[in-house]
Amino acid sequence: MNLTSQKRIAADILKIGKTRVWIDETKVSEVKEAVTKHDIRSLIKDGVIKAKPQTGISRFRARARLVQRRKGRQTQTGSRKGKRTARLPSKVEWMFKIRKQRNFLKELKEKKLIEPVTYRNLYLKSKGNFFRSKAHIKLYMTEHKLINKNVK
Repeated sequence: MNLTSQKRIAADILKIGKTRVWIDETKVSEVKEAVTKHDIRSLIKDGVIKAKPQTGISRFRARARLVQRRKGRQTQTGSRKGKRTARLPSKVEWMFKIRKQRNFLKELKEKKLIEPVTYRNLYLKSKGNFFRSKAHIKLYMTEHKLINKNVK
């Protein structure tokens, strides 16, 4: 049951690949006898030879992965493309940090928990990237006894 030439001719007529050519198994003898392009065309017209539908790439796994990513999963080092600074620019990181620290210092000054001189000193230290975080400011103030009352 060698139908390679018939498949090749049918693929050429249908303008598809050889793997997409479908031949009706019950009428294989008719297809075997078909030698010319005209014969193959008549078999295509009769529905003995057809083109299989084109298959796409399924989005099922991609959608499942997207759901997990939205939950915060699958974001470890192996899944990351780009440097840390590309994912969150260093400037943006700095902006978040400095705003948090400045708001904290402003709050302390307004509640009169620190002196204006101390506020200015801490503000400039914060601007110079002396403190790692808000917690680091609290630690620094307790070590140097710069606070009037308990800090929140």
